[in-house]
Amino acid sequence: MLTCETRETALARLGRALADPTRCRILIALLDGHGYPAQLAETLGLSRSNVSNHLSCLRGCGLVVATYQGRQVRYELADPHLKRAISELVDVVLAVEPGPDCVDE
Repeated sequence: MLTCETRETALARLGRALADPTRCRILIALLDGHGYPAQLAETLGLSRSNVSNHLSCLRGCGLVVATYQGRQVRYELADPHLKRAISELVDVVLAVEPGPDCVDE
C-alpha cells in the first residue's frame, strides 16, 4: 500500500516531468507506443541530444523505461496506468478554459 509520503513523491515526480513542454511532447508521443531517440527527435523537430536529455529525466522520474536492443535504446511508458493517466490529464486540460499561465510567485 502506498503511504501518503510515497504518493506525494510520485506526484512531485510527475509534476516535474510535466513542467517542461518538451517532456510533455515526448510523453504524448509515447502514448502511441515505444520510440527511439532519433525517431522521436525527427518526429518532434528536436535535436537527438535534446531528446536524449529529456528521456534521461523522464527515466529518472520513473515515467519511462529503456530497453536496450543492440546499440539502440527503445523507450516506452513505464506503466499502462500512466498511459491512461496522461490521456485523462489531456482531456481535463482541454476542458479547462484558457486563462493566464500558472506562475509561482
